[in-house]
Amino acid sequence: MKMEFLGDSSETDKKTMKKKRFHRHTPHQIQRLESAFNECQHPDEKQRMQLSRELGLAPRQIKFWFQNRRTQKKAQHERADNCALKEENDRIRCENIAIREALKHTICPTCGETSAHEDSYLDEQKLRIQNAQLREELERVSSIAAKFMGRQLPHLPPLLLNQTPRQLFHGGGPCLDFDLLPASCSSMPATTLLPSQTNLAISDIDKSIMTNIAVTAMEELLRHTQTNEPLWIKTDGARDVLNLESYENMFPRSSSRGGKNHHNSRVEATRSSGIVFTNAMTLVDMLMDSVKSAEIFPSVVAASKTLAVVSSGLRGNHGDALHLMLEELQVLSPLVTTREFSVLRYCQQIEHGTWAVVNVSYELPQFIPSSRSYRFPSGCLIQDLSNGYSKVTWVEHVEISEQEPVHEMFKDTVREGLAFGAERWIASLQRMCERLTALIEPATSSAIPSLEGKRSVMKLAQRMVSNFCLSVGTSNNTRSTVVSGMNEFGIRVTSYKSQHEPNGTVLCAATSFWLPVSPLIVFNFLKDERTRPQWDVLLNGSSVQEVAHIANGSHPGNCISVLRGFNASSSQNNMLILQESCVDSSGSLVVYTPVDLPALNMAMSGQDTSYIPILPSGFAILPDGSRNNQTPELKVEGGGGSLITVGFQIMVKQLSKGFEKTEVEHTTLERRDSMHHHRKTTC
Repeated sequence: MKMEFLGDSSETDKKTMKKKRFHRHTPHQIQRLESAFNECQHPDEKQRMQLSRELGLAPRQIKFWFQNRRTQKKAQHERADNCALKEENDRIRCENIAIREALKHTICPTCGETSAHEDSYLDEQKLRIQNAQLREELERVSSIAAKFMGRQLPHLPPLLLNQTPRQLFHGGGPCLDFDLLPASCSSMPATTLLPSQTNLAISDIDKSIMTNIAVTAMEELLRHTQTNEPLWIKTDGARDVLNLESYENMFPRSSSRGGKNHHNSRVEATRSSGIVFTNAMTLVDMLMDSVKSAEIFPSVVAASKTLAVVSSGLRGNHGDALHLMLEELQVLSPLVTTREFSVLRYCQQIEHGTWAVVNVSYELPQFIPSSRSYRFPSGCLIQDLSNGYSKVTWVEHVEISEQEPVHEMFKDTVREGLAFGAERWIASLQRMCERLTALIEPATSSAIPSLEGKRSVMKLAQRMVSNFCLSVGTSNNTRSTVVSGMNEFGIRVTSYKSQHEPNGTVLCAATSFWLPVSPLIVFNFLKDERTRPQWDVLLNGSSVQEVAHIANGSHPGNCISVLRGFNASSSQNNMLILQESCVDSSGSLVVYTPVDLPALNMAMSGQDTSYIPILPSGFAILPDGSRNNQTPELKVEGGGGSLITVGFQIMVKQLSKGFEKTEVEHTTLERRDSMHHHRKTTC
């Protein structure tokens, strides 16, 4: 009985507590709380205490009531939104059904037949099946072609771009020549023909990643330009070379940011500075434009293309502009392979009158370069000076993983940073900016009195030089066909279809050799019209005379000349020679092409010269690095020997019997032999 009494008491207490847990507010309390809720849904502690005293409720009761009321109101809004969305969904579903029914009865306006519409999923499946069949067919054709070519053909990249690296540079539709037919995708090998931009879709996530990479690269570039020792050390030739140990200590995460660290990789890192006769904004505009940047560095940049503009910049002045680009760098020789990079190019205004442009590698799955190269933060710092001048500090920092060793002739030049280093960029920029300045100066030649005529001749000469630079290099993106690789004479022959009258195929032969003569002596010998009959086999020993002269730089060797040959036995008295010579600390060029008199008169009168056919030939002269130290008996006084590349072009009708190839190789050999004969005479 006692246990039952205790049990009954416990149950009674629980019921009493359960009754006390639920408290209903009076209508007056609810009305006052609703009024307070409409004024403020989140009362503070002071307001809750005031309501507690006014209504006779505990502060916790006030707090819980407001929480419950907010939850109730949120649920009401969600129910209302759900109802509205359900009605909208039902309306759209009805419209969709009506449209599908209407499409079943549509009639084609062309053939009058009823259109057959299938489910989009089935259409996608059909496309996938066709895509797989096309890939199988491509692999079958590639394997057959590889048997005849002796090498495996590269596979097409993923279908995001659906273009090969060659098409990325040149645009257009698919081109399946694979270098099997001579110039089956015909094009004049000049960078001015390259499309400047490709529309590549980039997601917001990728844009954010690219921006972070570019900002970090800019910070590293600025430290490179503003820090000296121990980060940068001076060589015997007073050149700035990166101290790799100090670099790793200062930027410990650089190796994880992108370098491949292959067992046969090496690092090239140089810095150089110079004064350029152009203001900072003009330089920034040229560097951020892929076409203009290729034009101001014709001997360095073989091809350049903007894939996407990630950010167009602020206020239209390229501030904080970010571009995704493809770039191919070259040395003017058939013995040195080009370097291909997929880079982010980022521009930033550091302060008033000071700009920085940085390049850093950004790997694309659609772009598989032939050379495994990685470009660490490189670029330039541009500072405005007085009178339109600018000071440019350039940094080049790359990691190279060579697929094949550098040719012995160019090993010193490449590995010491003379071939692709910062000094070459600065020297080329200084010379081309002087040329751009000369383009707007008044004409001083009596043969070309008008400014329009002077500009027209200079543009024709610029096209000539760009064409020559691509014809003697090893660019993978010129659409030229390799007719003959390096033969026993060291000559490489390529071909391309001419886009001008007369129609035909142009053969380009190029070879490189070394002379123990300083580059300046070689340049002066080639430029002097009095010594030209000694090496120009097409003159047959006759003399030449300069009939027009355009200076395009401070150095007297930087000029454009019109030459006339005197050959009494020749009936072609109306044939002239257009020649441009240029020289700087990184090397020199002597490029020329025969031009008939009517075409040159058209250029001198200021008319459009883009349709004038040209066949550029000439010489590219580079310093040989330390090669003169290897041959003491031939050591040259005042600066070492020269690496000379000879290029020659002729027009042929077809490549059926190989006679024309032998002819162009023979002419190139004659020019090389004449240079060796001059070397023996000089020595």
